[in-house]
Amino acid sequence: MPNLLELLAQQYQQLLLLEQVIAKEKEILQKHQPDELLQVSQEKNQFLLDIQTLDQSIVQHPDFTTDKAAGKLDSVLAEITVTLERCQQQNQVNGQIIQQSQLAVERMKTSLLEKHNKSAITYDSKGKKSAGLSSIGLKA
Repeated sequence: MPNLLELLAQQYQQLLLLEQVIAKEKEILQKHQPDELLQVSQEKNQFLLDIQTLDQSIVQHPDFTTDKAAGKLDSVLAEITVTLERCQQQNQVNGQIIQQSQLAVERMKTSLLEKHNKSAITYDSKGKKSAGLSSIGLKA
């Protein structure tokens, strides 16, 4: 079984790499590059799975509980916690960017539909509104 400090160092490195992937994801979101977003999302998910697996190994390590209670891991765990919190904050920012993008797309869609519907409205010989060519069975 690997040394507990080696596992913790590996966990810290994984979190640093995850932080880089999240930063890359933010750039991709800001540049509106959906093809690259899929790739970076898969990479991010793999890091999250690896971190979770490593976390389970750390918790199950025979020395973890005693070393943690003795305060031997305080500085290492503090670094890991700070890095994890940064990742979570950056991920929340990315989530907000996604929400804003979705709202912008929805506004654009609504605007286009309104303009389309206005141009499609016509009036018949009695002055009644009709939906243009689609009302007589023609499709463009």
